[in-house]
Amino acid sequence: MSSPHLVSRFQILAAAFLFSTGGVAIKSCALSSWQIASFRCGVAAVAMWLMVPQARQRWTSRTLWVGVAYAATLTLYALANKTTTAANAIFLQSTSPLYVLMLAPWLLGEQRRRRDLLWMAGMILGLGLFFVGQNAASETAPDPARGNIYAAAAGLSWALTVMGLRWVSRSEQDRGQAAVAVVVGNCLAFLICLPMALPVSPVAVGDWLIVMYLGVFQITFAYVLLTRAVRKVSAFEVALLLLVDPVLSPVWAWWIHREVPGVGSIAGGLVILLVATLETWSSRGGR
Repeated sequence: MSSPHLVSRFQILAAAFLFSTGGVAIKSCALSSWQIASFRCGVAAVAMWLMVPQARQRWTSRTLWVGVAYAATLTLYALANKTTTAANAIFLQSTSPLYVLMLAPWLLGEQRRRRDLLWMAGMILGLGLFFVGQNAASETAPDPARGNIYAAAAGLSWALTVMGLRWVSRSEQDRGQAAVAVVVGNCLAFLICLPMALPVSPVAVGDWLIVMYLGVFQITFAYVLLTRAVRKVSAFEVALLLLVDPVLSPVWAWWIHREVPGVGSIAGGLVILLVATLETWSSRGGR
């Protein structure tokens, strides 16, 4: 294995690791969900603009539309993690391939394969298991039912974001527009959530440090690592390595907060992980 490829794989793993810490960091912060959603995105927008030269390009109508979808994802993810378990938040967001399979033929003109219907059925089964039974409320998941709805909606908005990033990056002259869309999304999330985030009561320094971590490392630095590595690693390996995120996210929540998801959530998460892994493996040879 060549050294550059090994470095790229470690970069993807590091990005997945940073992504996976989002849920537990949000739960550890005393700020409200609206405050976290607004302030971490404000920090991320500035950090992205400073760290990624391509992000300083001119905004377009396309990047604005993609930014709206990404802003929704960022906001819903924060709301979900404050109201339901970290496992539910990340696994329900991980149903995004279901929505991609449903919407890509219409939005991108990319046709489905017959076997994609099997993956859709598996994702729907996994999604449904999260809503079987009633998860008990806890200190870190005070309203699981509402949080699950936020997380499921985040799956849809993330699917729209992924398709949008593909849409704005299709041609060579559009290279770098994905980074612009990420900045736009963070700016929009900051501004949209700000009215609900104010006023701000006195906040401990540790909580502000968590917000800074979320904006600079969990969003921006993870994005930088991922975009640098994906050019040198196959899509198959990228997809598999990024599964570290949904695997580790509930582990951090259990370790730090002793948060335990319900049986239906565990079953649903396992189904979603299995379907995602099998779909990725079956696509290794291309379409």
